[in-house]
Amino acid sequence: MEKMLVACLLMLGQFLLLPAGARDRPQARFPSRGRHVRTHPQTALLESSCENKRADLVFIIDSSRSVNTHDYAKVKEFILDILQFLDIGPDVTRVGLLQYGSTVKNEFSLKTFKRKSDVERAVKRMRHLSTGTMTGLAIQYALNIAFSEVEGARPLRENVPRVIMIVTDGRPQDSVAEVAAKARDTGILIFAIGVGQVDLNTLKAIGSEPHKDHVFLVANFSQIESLTSVFQNKLCAVHMCSVLEHDCAHFCINTPGSYTCRCKQGYILNSDQKTCRIQDLCATEDHGCEQLCVNVPGSFVCQCYSGYTLGQDGKRCAAVDFCASENHGCEHACVNAEGSYLCQCREGFALNPDKKTCTKIDHCASSNHGCQHECVNALTSAFCRCLKGFMLNPDRKTCRRINYCALNKPGCEHECVNTEEGHYCRCRQGYTLDPNGKTCSRVDHCAQQDHGCEQLCLNTEESFVCQCSEGFLINDDLKTCSRVDYCLLSDHGCEYSCVNTDRSFACQCPEGHALRSDGKTCAKLDSCALGDHGCEHSCVSSEDSFVCRCFEGYILRDDGKTCRRKDVCQAVDHGCEHLCVNSGESYICKCLEGFGLAEDGKRCRRKDVCKSTHHGCEHICVNNGDFYTCRCSEGFVLAEDGRRCKRCTEGPIDLVFVIDGSKSLGEDNFEIVKHFVTGIIDSLAVSPKAARVGLLQYSTQVHTEFSLRDFSSAKDMKKAVAHMKYMGKGSMTGLALKHMFERSFTQVEGARPLSTRVPRVAIVFTDGRAQDDVSEWASKAKATGITMYAVGVGKAIEEELQEIASEPTGKHLFYAEDFSTMGEISGKLKQGICEALEDSDGRQDSPAEEPSKQVHQPTVQHRYLFEEDKLSRSTQKLFHSTKFSGSPLEESQDQCKCENLLTFQNLANEEVRKLTQRLEEMTQRMEALENRLRYR
Repeated sequence: MEKMLVACLLMLGQFLLLPAGARDRPQARFPSRGRHVRTHPQTALLESSCENKRADLVFIIDSSRSVNTHDYAKVKEFILDILQFLDIGPDVTRVGLLQYGSTVKNEFSLKTFKRKSDVERAVKRMRHLSTGTMTGLAIQYALNIAFSEVEGARPLRENVPRVIMIVTDGRPQDSVAEVAAKARDTGILIFAIGVGQVDLNTLKAIGSEPHKDHVFLVANFSQIESLTSVFQNKLCAVHMCSVLEHDCAHFCINTPGSYTCRCKQGYILNSDQKTCRIQDLCATEDHGCEQLCVNVPGSFVCQCYSGYTLGQDGKRCAAVDFCASENHGCEHACVNAEGSYLCQCREGFALNPDKKTCTKIDHCASSNHGCQHECVNALTSAFCRCLKGFMLNPDRKTCRRINYCALNKPGCEHECVNTEEGHYCRCRQGYTLDPNGKTCSRVDHCAQQDHGCEQLCLNTEESFVCQCSEGFLINDDLKTCSRVDYCLLSDHGCEYSCVNTDRSFACQCPEGHALRSDGKTCAKLDSCALGDHGCEHSCVSSEDSFVCRCFEGYILRDDGKTCRRKDVCQAVDHGCEHLCVNSGESYICKCLEGFGLAEDGKRCRRKDVCKSTHHGCEHICVNNGDFYTCRCSEGFVLAEDGRRCKRCTEGPIDLVFVIDGSKSLGEDNFEIVKHFVTGIIDSLAVSPKAARVGLLQYSTQVHTEFSLRDFSSAKDMKKAVAHMKYMGKGSMTGLALKHMFERSFTQVEGARPLSTRVPRVAIVFTDGRAQDDVSEWASKAKATGITMYAVGVGKAIEEELQEIASEPTGKHLFYAEDFSTMGEISGKLKQGICEALEDSDGRQDSPAEEPSKQVHQPTVQHRYLFEEDKLSRSTQKLFHSTKFSGSPLEESQDQCKCENLLTFQNLANEEVRKLTQRLEEMTQRMEALENRLRYR
């Protein structure tokens, strides 16, 4: 109560000190920079209360893309109005300004300007950033930099009020609560002003308490001017912290007509509400100290009892290592003891009287070790060892000589001989040891001496003897050999001559004779059996020669040896579609009258199908080998019967408009867009079987004005377009594309099934940047076969239009600088829709042999076989044929002749094969489409 009384007296004193003229003059008027002059509702008392007012004020302005140019100008006017009643100068009120989007831009700091006119000029020169909304980043910048003494803020000890006035129109894209609390804890007073659809809880997390005095929310930027007088009261009010002896130990926080004390982080306010004490974090937090916890300002530290040291983690404790900290002098090992240490020796050693050094224990010094050869000391005892060439007996004391041959089993082929240190292998007489030192080989006397044998040398135990190969005999010198004459040694019985072989003999006959089966006597040969006659089929001998003959049905060629068939056409699978004609040793294919031979030399095709039949094509008939196809003139597409032609816009199409109804468009331009949509509808044949049209309008939400199933006439549709209400808010293009993709082209909304291959087209209209992502849903729509047209006007972003439009973008992207050229875009769009309908009926000039390359329904192809009234309807349907007028060829041909029946069979088989192939391809496409829909 005492504080409030002092405040009231101070305010009354200031009023009484004013000149009489100032108290009596009318309400102050401030210039409004070209606008009508506004009169502030405050009295001279409020106006003068900011005179000599000391404060450090920083404006933080939201400059995100959601703030348009008009609203941005309103914010600048609001700041200029606030500046009017502030006493700006280095010793009174200092003003700084930040604006932020995705980053923070410091327009000017507290130390930059010393005069109000300079501050106003800087505010007018500000440029819109048009990026994101990083509100937390802006507050952090103000806390760390803007209110630093380097940037012009006065020291805290001078108790100059620090004030932030923040203006925002959207949800922040970062965290604000924690950084705003830090700013308030340092004594900064924060006014939070929200415009439009701002979350009130977010504003409360930013502004100071009580919120009713520091948090404000207005519907739009035009209403922000209504807060000017409110802030004149707030900013010009007396700050008690600067006029009273508040005795706050840390911070003094101004409240309306009074103040409160606040402590630094890590301290809490005492019961006197002025002094501060360190917060006992050891008691309130899970500190994790193993032994002791000690509070420090804003935190705590761990400590250990005497005789322990703190570990590296700052929490656990370990006993002091005396062995490490002192020069213990132990020879072997030092062991920590209670408050000290002691020395120990390794195993096999004993501690000397000095309690530090060690001596090795000599176990062999005792005379009763009992070792036969040697005694060896170990760590804890002694063991016996034998001399070289001996091994220890089981009693582990006495020794015996080592039998290496028995122990190692060396694998000697003949004998093993022990030595003092090992063993070796030895061979019996007449053998030598091999290089491996184990096996033995007989001594090779033949190799060691110059034996002189002509053919073979055979080793004996102590020498060698000569031998001859099979078919030879050794001579008297016992070294050389002579061949055996079997014909001379035996009674061979040959009628003509005897010839020696390697192991025996053989009889031979003179030329013109052959050996009989007895292998001895000879018989005369005939001419066919005598020589290589070369006859292909058979050879007939004459007295001194022979002749060749052929089998039945064959004749002898001019070479007198090879044979050929008399009728080649009957002898081979000639493959001729119509006729086969023999030509010497080969054949050629020929066609019936009115047909020409195809490039393969076998099949036949009509010379001019279009001229030889009643094709029924309304515009153009085009020959295509054995087929013909109907084509239409430019601006027309083929009808469903494959013959008649219709204008391109008469074809079936599912068309959805996606119209931007954001506030940047404006009411007048929205009417132009509605006329644009009506012009497109006028060019279509609207009906349930032809063109179905739907329309979406979007802003921050998406509204279906009418779906594909709602209207069956252009008149009703245009009436619905005329009655559309302008939404006039944000621009969520990505949300609209999602709605179009997931709902507009469903059968529930009137779209025809994909199996009907009716073209699906979407025309997306926008005049500015989208506030969300468009690429994801545009890509999904194009991937499912929707043709996307992107129409941009004015500030539309080219990159977004390219993401929306189908390929090639040159045909599907349209841009105009203003709405006056919308008529040109309308004409190009109509042409594009016409081309889409032409594609849906198939490429008219694509060959019938390439059905896999046709994306839409293929053009009907007609093939005419021959005139026959009795040809079944199923066969006619199979070949898509119609009867042609009886040409002289058809009238003269007998339908029952074998050639015509064979031709019919060949053509029918070929058509069945092609239809089967097309059916398989259609099945594969349907399976691929089902899989795509299943996993989407």
